[in-house]
Amino acid sequence: MSYAGKKRKLDKTRQDTLYFDSYSDVTIHEEMIADNVRTNTYRTAIFRNSESIRGKVVLDVGAGTGVLSIFCAQAGAKKVYAVEACSIAEQAMEIVKQNNVEDRVEVIRGTVETVELPEKVEVIVSEWMGYALLHESMLNSVLYARDRWLKAGGLILPSRAELYITPISDPVVEDRLYFWYTVKDQYGVDMSCMSDFARRCIKNSDITVSTVAVEDVLSHPARFAELDLHSVTAEELRTVKGRFRCESFGSAAVNAFCVYFTVTFPCSDKPQSLVLSTSPFKPETHWKQAVLYLDFPVEVVQDTLGTPNQERDIEHPHSVSHAHSLQGRPAAYHPPPQSAPNTNAMARGAANRRAHPTWDLG
Repeated sequence: MSYAGKKRKLDKTRQDTLYFDSYSDVTIHEEMIADNVRTNTYRTAIFRNSESIRGKVVLDVGAGTGVLSIFCAQAGAKKVYAVEACSIAEQAMEIVKQNNVEDRVEVIRGTVETVELPEKVEVIVSEWMGYALLHESMLNSVLYARDRWLKAGGLILPSRAELYITPISDPVVEDRLYFWYTVKDQYGVDMSCMSDFARRCIKNSDITVSTVAVEDVLSHPARFAELDLHSVTAEELRTVKGRFRCESFGSAAVNAFCVYFTVTFPCSDKPQSLVLSTSPFKPETHWKQAVLYLDFPVEVVQDTLGTPNQERDIEHPHSVSHAHSLQGRPAAYHPPPQSAPNTNAMARGAANRRAHPTWDLG
């Protein structure tokens, strides 16, 4: 069952309450602030756009502790409205005072859909991204703020988001399934029948957030969706999908897809934009990567077909469900001999160099 499906019995008010309550604890804010890639990229992007921010009015959607609002004040903003729905807004007010910017940064407790600002804004900044970009994201709120409060030609930071996908071979999950075949030798009780149950629990339709090792990636990533925050609509976010083609580094049994995202900040003072990436090939962020497991491993053959998509739940916009398919030859699970060591990165790399099949997904 998808995350959205499991929550469907909750009414929208209760769902929103649970979502905002999760941001009232210090742990999640500690994790986000400590994410140097995330926080420093936003800081750099804001200061690189100082010419567009200086003397302007800024709206920070989902301000949290107010760190982005303070960055904007430091970059010369005339006024910053820091809108935050959960109780962390109280701490944001203290942080604003502690940094002596209370004359320019106003923390407003409430959702951006319900608050009233005294004026339109020239800049919107928000760290709205969720796992796999759209899972528990605030993008709908950013789009509402854009349509309601942003002046024509205004700046949005970040301004573009892209989703990437690549097939992977995750050895950890196969080791977890194999574990049930080892119980008999350890304790004299045969529990190998648990493997099917474990597969259903582990390889369900929910996303799994984890760090994907570079050596487990089976092809160059392919971009399958792009969102322009100046033009994308909430209706278009209901289903995000795309076509792509991946060429494998070699033959392997695919047991999952890795999905990650990038967001791009325009930089008026630089010829190139600034990109925040959650790729497994880049330094790790608190988003890590999203893993979508196949029910069974699939041996890669040429012209294998599949389609990834993310569907938003209209009733619960912080939820997302995933659908993905891969047509090919299923690989039966055969537990390795107990004496066999776990496959290491060098062995996988050597195996991957034996052939170069392709995935043609669309």
